Amino acid sequence: MAVETQAKSNIEGADRVGYDFSVLYRLRMMFSAFWYSAVRIKIISLTIALFVIIIVTAYVQVLLNNWNAPFYDSLARRDTAAFFHQLGVFGIIAGLLLVLNVVQAWLNQMTALYMREGLARDLVDQWLQAKRALRLASSGLIGVNPDQRLHEDARNLAESTTGLAIGLVQATILLFSFIGVLWELSSGMVFNFKGMSFSIPGYMVWAAIIYAGSASFLSQFVGRRLVRLNADRYSKEAELRFALMHANEHMPAITIAGGEENERRRINLDISAVLAVIRQLAIANTNLTWVSAGYGWLVLIIPILVAAPAYFSGGLTIGQLMVAVGAFNQVNTALRWYVANFGPIAEWRATLMRVTDFRQALTEMDDGKVMPHTIAFDHAAPGKMVWTDMEISTKTSEDAIENGFRIREGTVTIAAGEHIMVNGDHGVNRRLLFQSLAHQWNCGAGKISLPPMEDMLFMPHTPYVPGGTLREAICFPEDRDAYDEAAVEAAMDKVGLSRLKSRLDTQARWDRLLDNDEQKALAFAHLLLAQPKWIILDEVMEGLEPDIQAKFSALLTEFTDAAVIYIGRSEAYLQAMSPRVLHLQALVPHEEVVAEVVPPAAVIRDASPKRANSPSR
Repeated sequence: MAVETQAKSNIEGADRVGYDFSVLYRLRMMFSAFWYSAVRIKIISLTIALFVIIIVTAYVQVLLNNWNAPFYDSLARRDTAAFFHQLGVFGIIAGLLLVLNVVQAWLNQMTALYMREGLARDLVDQWLQAKRALRLASSGLIGVNPDQRLHEDARNLAESTTGLAIGLVQATILLFSFIGVLWELSSGMVFNFKGMSFSIPGYMVWAAIIYAGSASFLSQFVGRRLVRLNADRYSKEAELRFALMHANEHMPAITIAGGEENERRRINLDISAVLAVIRQLAIANTNLTWVSAGYGWLVLIIPILVAAPAYFSGGLTIGQLMVAVGAFNQVNTALRWYVANFGPIAEWRATLMRVTDFRQALTEMDDGKVMPHTIAFDHAAPGKMVWTDMEISTKTSEDAIENGFRIREGTVTIAAGEHIMVNGDHGVNRRLLFQSLAHQWNCGAGKISLPPMEDMLFMPHTPYVPGGTLREAICFPEDRDAYDEAAVEAAMDKVGLSRLKSRLDTQARWDRLLDNDEQKALAFAHLLLAQPKWIILDEVMEGLEPDIQAKFSALLTEFTDAAVIYIGRSEAYLQAMSPRVLHLQALVPHEEVVAEVVPPAAVIRDASPKRANSPSR
């Protein structure tokens, strides 16, 4: 609300390049979300169990590596009894590792599951706090396609965080486990050169560090573009999915208008944008493969080449050589974990950036900073609603107050039980008055004093029919059991939905099955059940048949103690209610207004004009 104007430019920029936050700051933000979630204890318990399993697995892997010495030495001696004994030892070690790997795999999956639960529920809770979702939708590019952030990004972040964190811990433990083994083996390596004998402390350790370090440097240098490209891909994929969903939802209107070709061109532009990013990703990943695959093949021979001088000088047996090779490979694998996971780390950082930017934008919606050229909201005296010198701007810019309208009658006081109709000059966007009274639009001047929000019921021009059963749709936003069966059926009889009483508990897409008149009848059925003290309607009657308008207007006459404010021009309402008529007057004559009237939901469309939805009238 009051922060929309100030936050708009910051949030738009944030979605393009990300907030200027470090990775540690973003991780602290997500840790805080998990810490206060209901799954905290489960995640902590699973993390401890995973840590124990990883430590035990590393210990058994050290035993397996040490097993190489007696096994290969038995081969060198052609000792059959020792050979079969070592095969039995191998079976025990391998069986134990198998069990540990299966347990670890299950713990990995469960950790990812509960991390996703905690993250997804936290994001949904943040998004659906009072008026945040609507404010975010009006605040820039970051408000486009929140479903992508709440579903795909949350899933990717939970799964990749679990996998990468476990991999990092496992690599670290393996490194500390085998670096000691490799250092001890290196101490026994004696080199002979021109009659001189010498040894290099930790020779194979330093060789492994140099080998893995060079691979890490080259991987980071070659793959440095992957983070930005992955972030771009997620964004473009979300835009494409939105375009497809939007076209599918409005296909009847597109078909009637003969607009298939136009929509095809628009969707193909989004497809081209996705493919362009994927093409760049393919090139970047191909370049990275030169490094990762090249070093992956070299590792088959490098440890033998490093240890060969000591072996040929007689300082190592064949068994000790294989132990040294195994330890070198384990140390190299641990050190090259970053190299092997550079692509997944780039994707993880891109996802972390999108999720944390989204969460940060939501939490900033409530900072309460007062901006200039905004309507002040106040609590009215009991039984009153007052509009004091109210002017509503049709733009969010601070210097556009003149592009709006005001109440011609000046300061207006509406008493409980009074009936009001609000008309307007040609070109005045009356819907912004409805949104202002609902505390959804605050650009303008003056003051609006409102009764308690729980006493008010707002009926928009296009009703919302939630998914689920018909009973849930009628009771929305209250719980499905908020009203008793007899009251629900009586309300359905009054609004003309008697034929649907037998289907109250049927799950269906009622927004598709019911036509416009029936959806509005659902809204009036809820109105009869809720019995509010203040009723504000936004052109609810317009577009309906005269007999239906008359029926709905007659229902409004039953609310003898409620104030009814109708924003629109319904003749049926005028005749049935005999309301006091107020007028909205443009601050600038219509022919002088050059700027287009833009409702809040369209502010975000400057970068994607094809998705604009401007209901200005």
